[in-house]
Amino acid sequence: MTSNRESIASVMIQGGRPANSRREIKITDTTLRDAHQSLWATRMRTDHILSMIDDFDAAGFEQVDLAAPIQFDVAVRYLKEDPWERVRLTHQHAPNTKLRALIRSRNIASFDFLPEDVILAWVEQLYANGFEVIGSFDGLNDIDNIATGLIHAKKLGASTFGAVSFSESPVHTDEVFVKMAVDLIERADVDAIMLKDAGGLLTPDRIRTLVPALKEVIGERPLEVHTHSLTGLAPLVCLEAVELGADALHLSIAPLSSGNGQPSAQTVIRDLRALGYVVNVDDERIDAISDRIAEIAETEGKPLGVPIEYNGLHYMHQTPGGMLSNFRSQLQTAGLDDRYDELLLEVARVREELAYPIMITPFAQFVGTQAVLNVMSGDRYSVVPNEIKKYVLGYYGKLLGPIEPELREKIIANGASDIALEPAVVEPMLPDLRRRYPHDSIDDLLLRAMFAGTQVDEMKKTVASGGNPDEISRPVLNLIKSLYEMSSTGTHTINAGNLHINLNKGVNEHVA
Repeated sequence: MTSNRESIASVMIQGGRPANSRREIKITDTTLRDAHQSLWATRMRTDHILSMIDDFDAAGFEQVDLAAPIQFDVAVRYLKEDPWERVRLTHQHAPNTKLRALIRSRNIASFDFLPEDVILAWVEQLYANGFEVIGSFDGLNDIDNIATGLIHAKKLGASTFGAVSFSESPVHTDEVFVKMAVDLIERADVDAIMLKDAGGLLTPDRIRTLVPALKEVIGERPLEVHTHSLTGLAPLVCLEAVELGADALHLSIAPLSSGNGQPSAQTVIRDLRALGYVVNVDDERIDAISDRIAEIAETEGKPLGVPIEYNGLHYMHQTPGGMLSNFRSQLQTAGLDDRYDELLLEVARVREELAYPIMITPFAQFVGTQAVLNVMSGDRYSVVPNEIKKYVLGYYGKLLGPIEPELREKIIANGASDIALEPAVVEPMLPDLRRRYPHDSIDDLLLRAMFAGTQVDEMKKTVASGGNPDEISRPVLNLIKSLYEMSSTGTHTINAGNLHINLNKGVNEHVA
């Protein structure tokens, strides 16, 4: 019997196209959300988005992924941009596009759970600010953590999707994922199921059992496949998923694809068409976006995605790509940079001991922090972050497996003593915020619910003053700085038309 892989290879090698076109495959573009999150540390600015939004609006994507909580987080804390204004401007300039938003469980952009009044208001403001498609995911696949928001989104009129978050472990079986899909349909009546593989762990072999199992229980609802290129297998995973019945793929436009990001839209769409599938997107518009991404990257020194080699160790630690560079930096600061591989093995060990939480936010950060502390201290679990103790006590939802009793007791004993053994009901936040900030809009109040201290005020002040100078593109100024750094001592004159630049670099000059 010929396998799906063999049939794909046969068509590709022959360069042929089946005589009859097959079904249409929908494409959700992730360039404006997950691509720059994975490759640019979420540093795509509003002006970047607006500079190519006309092409996105005309490209023919089924949906365009625009925002998850991290886009709000980075906009407020680092870019000093108003994330709600970004959302409004993008919707205004893309009236023909279904823009989608993703909600992270009950903590949105924080690590601790937020009260229900904040969750419901967040969903309402996503919808009020133009999001027609709203979905949610949870790192424990605990339906209790996401059903309320999804039900509310659907009641408002949004199209909803529920994420089945994928992971590899003894407890993450096809049956567990199928049950999650069934729960999402029965409890929240979602319009689509998203198979979310943030760790890039899916393989063609696993797809062959999982996709048919999911398709069997979700009926006519579309099945979307979202994966990352962390092991080099993602493009083939996408093709296999389609061959087995997946209806939509999440792809990013090269050169902001591959590596830590999603597979390349151009490459996968080409291969889908070679297999006879119909993909109704405008290639010229996609190429225009690609050119603009390359231009931004060149001007601002941002990295581009490149394919990476298969790495079997990744299946042990399952750490998202963005965290790996942070690990190296932390170890270098502590003078332990030669223990990087040891740290990754410790991540795998901690994850196993903690009943295999899926390595997505916030649990990837929890596990990674505990592993770093274990390696740096030399005494495992002698120092326990608050989040690990809360996780063990069930603050974040139901664990998929038991934790060894002796380890559980050690974590509880070495964690902060003021953490109650039973989670308390989270009290509403909005009444107090409205009292403290009577002139704020609901958009700003929701940001204050998630960002402590003066971060929201600093963002608003920067916006009012014209923007964050560290994040505004000034190519001419950057060129002058580069020329200055490369210049030897003395005076140098550069003439270009009416532009005259004098660089005076002294022998004893020191720039702090």
